[in-house]
Amino acid sequence: MNKSSLLFCMSLGACLGLSGCVPPKQTYRQPDLPVAPAVWHDGLNNQQQANETPKADHTVADTTWQDVYTDPKLREVIQLALKNNRDLRVSLLNVEKAEAQFRLQRASQFPEIDASASGEAYRVPSSSSPTGKSYVSESINAGVGISSWEVDIFRRLHNLSKQQFELYLASQESRRDTQVSLISSVASQYLSVAADQETLAFAQQTFTSQQATYDLTRQSRDHGIKSDLDVSESLSQVESARADIAKYQHQLNSDLTELEVLVGIQVPAGLLPSSMKESEWLKDVSVGLPSETLLHRPDIREAEHNLKSAYANIASARAAYFPKITLTTSGGVTSASLSSLFKGGPGTWEFYPQVSLPIFDAGTRAANYKTARVERDTYIAQYEKAIQTAFQDVSDALNGRTRLLEEEKAQEANVKALTDTYRLTEARYKSGIDNYQSVLDAQRSLYSGQVTLISLRLSRLSNQVTLYKALGGGSL
Repeated sequence: MNKSSLLFCMSLGACLGLSGCVPPKQTYRQPDLPVAPAVWHDGLNNQQQANETPKADHTVADTTWQDVYTDPKLREVIQLALKNNRDLRVSLLNVEKAEAQFRLQRASQFPEIDASASGEAYRVPSSSSPTGKSYVSESINAGVGISSWEVDIFRRLHNLSKQQFELYLASQESRRDTQVSLISSVASQYLSVAADQETLAFAQQTFTSQQATYDLTRQSRDHGIKSDLDVSESLSQVESARADIAKYQHQLNSDLTELEVLVGIQVPAGLLPSSMKESEWLKDVSVGLPSETLLHRPDIREAEHNLKSAYANIASARAAYFPKITLTTSGGVTSASLSSLFKGGPGTWEFYPQVSLPIFDAGTRAANYKTARVERDTYIAQYEKAIQTAFQDVSDALNGRTRLLEEEKAQEANVKALTDTYRLTEARYKSGIDNYQSVLDAQRSLYSGQVTLISLRLSRLSNQVTLYKALGGGSL
């Protein structure tokens, strides 16, 4: 072993001796689920829950949104949103940025090889020449070398690269989460437009009917059959229906604008719904169990990748306690003229290893390591919070599913009964048994019941959309 190699080894040993108390190694372990691993809080008893939430063959996250949203026009609107929504576009750009940052960090693990060439020429005057004659001296050098390459023995650069890779994966899950939210928002808003269209159409039908009744009542008053009170009451129904038309038209316009903001472009009129009854909107989904469902949500996957990146950051901060080894090397040829540079000119080389370790850094390494650990603990809390939120989302949606279905069925029966009541009351009025006020009361009750039924149907379908989103569906 020559003297330079011996000195290098001695320096390395001395630095290892000065590395001090190195913090313990931290190994990633997936945190336990902070929720019940086998049941949902859905308001059902244990036997019902065992029957209604069996273990699924595959998670909802593996089911494409095209399989769930069965209405063809709704599918086309969602496709338009996936192409034109600005939030999703930003998410895609963030993924590209995270990928570039990962590649940049990974490149730091490899040596950077540079080629260089230099030349020098100067004239020696005759007064300074040993021969008494002036001459021109030339020197040309060419070489290839490695400048300050860190030998990653203690995996500092490797862990920094791993950290960026996990952040890149987290950005992909963030993009998927944005897509899931976008699809859910578009579907919910599309259903709202359908409900608005149906409610507005019903209000317009009611106005037409009330206007006809008013005209007939006024003619009857002119012939002495009806009173001014009957005409006034009928007119109030006409104006009330007119006000409802204006209200529901405003709501429809507002919901259409919000839908177009989500989609990113104006939705073609041919793709807009006309009512809530025109289609079977969604296919029901199998819920499965929390332990197999929650971990497939993109927001939870994102939180887990962030947690893994924090562990990699800890490992990188720990590696700072070990020596930093850098190498600088070069080799080339030199010649007195360019023509003979590559014709076997004399060779040159340089080898310059360096080992460094701060002896006193005023606690910088310890502070960096503690910061990395605190960041890790923060991501653990965020991961657990994401699971708890997901569990609550699914439980709330399940709890509302049965209730809304029962309410809708009860309201359908109520509307049927109100329809019969109105028909019988109108017949009794025409027979002179009841007064016109009874007819007006029956009309108002039926109108209110039908509007409530449309609202309940919208709530039930929106609940299905929310459940599919809560289970992590729509990311494929």
